[in-house]
Amino acid sequence: MNSIGKLGAMQQLIKGGRMMPAAAISDDSILVKKIVAEHNPEGIEYDVRPLLQIVEDVLIRSTLSSEGATTGALGRVDHVEDRSYHPGQTNTLEALSAKIDRISCEISYKTLGGVDAHSTTVGIFDMLTIFKWDVKIVLALAAFALTYGEFWLLAQIHDKNQLAKSMAILKQLPSIMEHASSLKPRFDTLNDLVRIIVEVTKCVIEFHDLPSQYITQDITAYTTAYNYIPVASYWTIRSIVACAAQITSLTTLGYEIFTSTDAWELSTLIFKLKNIIDHLRQLLNSCHEHIGKKMDAEAYQMLRDLFSKPHTDNMKVLKALIYAQDDILPLYDGVTKKRVSLEPLRRKNVLLLFSGMEISTDELLILEQIYNESKAHAPRMESRYELVWIPIVDPNSEWTELKKKQFESVQENMSWYSVHHPSLIGKPVIWFIQSEWKYKNKPILVVLDPQGRVSCPNAIHMMWIWGSAAYPFTSSREEALWKEETWRLELLVDGIDQEILNWIKDGKYIFLFGGDDPEWVRRFVKEARRVAMATQIPLEMVYVGKSNKREQVQKIIDTIIRDKLNTQYWSEQSMIWFFWTRLQSMLFSKLQLKQTDDDDHVMQEIKKLLSYEKQGGWIVLARGSHIVVNGHATTGFQTLVEFDAVWKDHADREGFESAFKNHYDKVHSIVSPCCRFEFSHAMGRIPERLTCPECRRNMHVLTTFQCCHDEKIDEDFFVSTVTPPTN
Repeated sequence: MNSIGKLGAMQQLIKGGRMMPAAAISDDSILVKKIVAEHNPEGIEYDVRPLLQIVEDVLIRSTLSSEGATTGALGRVDHVEDRSYHPGQTNTLEALSAKIDRISCEISYKTLGGVDAHSTTVGIFDMLTIFKWDVKIVLALAAFALTYGEFWLLAQIHDKNQLAKSMAILKQLPSIMEHASSLKPRFDTLNDLVRIIVEVTKCVIEFHDLPSQYITQDITAYTTAYNYIPVASYWTIRSIVACAAQITSLTTLGYEIFTSTDAWELSTLIFKLKNIIDHLRQLLNSCHEHIGKKMDAEAYQMLRDLFSKPHTDNMKVLKALIYAQDDILPLYDGVTKKRVSLEPLRRKNVLLLFSGMEISTDELLILEQIYNESKAHAPRMESRYELVWIPIVDPNSEWTELKKKQFESVQENMSWYSVHHPSLIGKPVIWFIQSEWKYKNKPILVVLDPQGRVSCPNAIHMMWIWGSAAYPFTSSREEALWKEETWRLELLVDGIDQEILNWIKDGKYIFLFGGDDPEWVRRFVKEARRVAMATQIPLEMVYVGKSNKREQVQKIIDTIIRDKLNTQYWSEQSMIWFFWTRLQSMLFSKLQLKQTDDDDHVMQEIKKLLSYEKQGGWIVLARGSHIVVNGHATTGFQTLVEFDAVWKDHADREGFESAFKNHYDKVHSIVSPCCRFEFSHAMGRIPERLTCPECRRNMHVLTTFQCCHDEKIDEDFFVSTVTPPTN
């Protein structure tokens, strides 16, 4: 075609309105009114994803291999692997190939005939009334891929294949290739538009594939998207028409046909589709959020149902809690340092350790000691149990490099199994362990029997109290141990300080005491030693500190050393931590077993000691195993001070033990200090009511906010953000 002929053709195209600005018709609802009215899908479901994959492959490879030429629409061909297609992927294409050819011909014919883009777009929709919106778009995109792919295929091989060379000449490719560099900006714009067309197409398909059981028309985001997809479909196919028109015009009218108006039209369509894809993604994200909540609620209810039914083994339960699929190895073996499946846990007693990554080194060391002792001493057939750490992290928080290192550090210190990565533990599982097993960031140890039934909702307390003697860590074993237990000094110090156990065997008097007031400690030790000397009793003393305020406790230990006070002390903070952890575990073990009645002497004494400790200071006087007084620091000190004036003669007549207790009780009845308990938000099973161990009346419930600056308190409150569904 000579230049005069090309100019006439250009004028005809412009006159026909092919290059009509995208914004010329601003009201989208008017644009799609006819299309929506005639949209009448016949109900046949087409899986267009395989067809879209083929189309994407064509668009990715539609590029020149020569240096400096334009890149493909979806990326560089250098990084694309060859694909092979199985019959299932081409079934849809076989059913729809004739329709794709017709659309391709329709676009070429109307483009060369000068028909405007809107009319051509509506004509394509007229051909596709029986198809759903996602199918319409993919078919139109496949039709464009035929034209676009053929153009670039000839461009790539015309200098190597005679047939391709002859066809390329017919399509004026040699002259186009001569101007490839100058045409590159235009092709880049064209490729940008094709790229966003594919993005919109995938988004529409994703809306179509949303599971109907979780998303309905009453969901605002879904309804908005449902009404907006016809508009998105129109502008996507309108953009496909514009792209196809560019290639058709180029191969029929020559490279001179590209004008600034063409570039402006493509850029306008890019802007339009970007707004569309942003809007669709927002709606899609809202829909996915709604679906996620529905699926999480369903999974949560499934977990509840699962634990209410009998099973032949524990695998269903473990898969539901840890990881349900078989595509990865979900566990990490702390011995072999390799990933493994859930199979080693089949038909075994499984101890599930739930905790955050803040689990302390002290806890891990003691837990490992108990774990190894239980494995070694349990009978052969009964030792079929395993421990699994299930890390619980805030599902809404970002997984940072720091958290990754912290997790790996904790995991490497464990000799048992652990979940490979915290992300395997879904939000429904966190809901479940919070609501059913009262997990609130403090470690809990749930015991499952070989059939997946819960043997104990939290065995960590009996582990801390009795160690490996609590094996097999069931609730029935916990009850049996409490039936055998009495209020004795071994209960408080067993497994912590062997020297105290030796004193017990020797029948010595023993003062355990604690507090955070250095002056009281100094005066108490001196008074106790003075009275012991006066009564000639063998007295040993140990400073045990407090359950918190580590820095203050260390200062008092420094005072004991500096002033050479005649008392023992626990220099290792881990011993102090374990003493108070065991004592708190005694309380929670009783609460878990609902052994809270006023006639339970052990329970009342535990409550007294925990209460006195929170009020500043405490004392425990024992003779051998027998605990004589479990009391308040101030009252105990006053009892010692009044020895000479009040109860010295009584001690001479009836002995130190009886005299001290009688006078302590008298002083205590006058002073009558208040009792107070503090339950951390992270403790889990906080009782709804508690009776005072002194007066046996119900205690008032208060909410306290406390900040202790000398200790690290890193208590996550994410539990409140993942509240399980109420329905």
